[in-house]
This record gives sequence, structure tokens and C-alpha cells, in this order.
Amino acid sequence: MARIGIYSGSFNPVHSGHIAFALQALQTANLDKVYFLPERRPKAKQVEHFGHRVAMIKQAIKPHPKFKVIELTDISFSIERTLPKLQTLFMGDELVFLAGSDVAQQMITWPKIDRLLASSELVIGMRYGQDKFELAEFISDWQPVPKKVTILDAWAPKVSSSKVREALRNNRSESGILASVERYSNKNWLYVSLA
Repeated sequence: MARIGIYSGSFNPVHSGHIAFALQALQTANLDKVYFLPERRPKAKQVEHFGHRVAMIKQAIKPHPKFKVIELTDISFSIERTLPKLQTLFMGDELVFLAGSDVAQQMITWPKIDRLLASSELVIGMRYGQDKFELAEFISDWQPVPKKVTILDAWAPKVSSSKVREALRNNRSESGILASVERYSNKNWLYVSLA
């Protein structure tokens, strides 16, 4: 039985914080692989085309043989639709979902969250300005009780996609920009008009 990390998000664009957290989760949670699962059309977000975001992830993960990309037809991550597909795809394996603390705070409101919590582990990376102990206390009140939750002090908590997008748009340096993403973005004129 393999331990498979699933890291879903918009990755608009993928940056060093995403890669660092995936590496940290790989090591801390003893994962065999981490699969990046980009959402085609995240709710309430304006994002670059799915194909471009997938291409940037593929460039960013090249140095990491235990990282892969999954492209599903789902428009956005949904426990009702996406979780059964992942359970079929990785039948017999153990699924471990990776999320930032900002996402984790909203998870309990997701439809059918009980299915995910009963069947899978969570690894949560703390974002800058959020309190690890408050989050742990918040999660301890969840019903149903999660199968297992690991909360990590993320290696790059201050890096954000919005700062990276702004830097790419204005052609300036910013902590967290991956060289492969910058090259791809410049070549394809990405983030020029997205605020």
C-alpha cells in the first residue's frame, strides 16, 4: 500500500511555497508520491488557462521525481465527484490530502466533508500570520473527528500566488518565483491582464 499525497489548488501560478510544502509533506508524512491536482475553474477566482497552469506545474516539478500532476475533468475539487475518482485511481493506496491553513479553516463547511475526513489523512501547512495552536483547537472540534491531521510550520509561509502574479505582471523579482515559471510566463505573456 502506497501513501499518496493529493495537493489540490488553483496553482495560479505554482511557486516555491507550493513546492516546499509538498517536499515537507513528502518527508514528514512519509509519502511515496505527491500528486498536484490543479482545478480547472476554481470557485470565485480568475485564473490563467488550465493548460498554462498545468504546463507550469510540470516544469516546476521536473527536479522532483516523486511529484506528478493529475488532470481530472472536474471543474473544481468536489468531495462528491473528485474523491471517488481518486479512490478508484489509487485503489488500495492510502490518500493524504495536503492543504494550506487558509484552506483548512474552510474545509469543515465543504459538502460531504465527513467522507473525506473518515477515509483520508490531512497534512496542513501554516500560512504566514495564522496561529498553529488556534487551528489545532479549531480542528479538534470538527465532527466527525478527522482520521489523522498533521499541522506543519511551512518552510515558505510568506510566499503567495498573488504576490508572484503581481511581480510577473510588472516584470520584477519576488521571493517565491520559480525560474521555470518565470520563463514560461514571459514566453506566453501570462498575468499581463489578470489583477
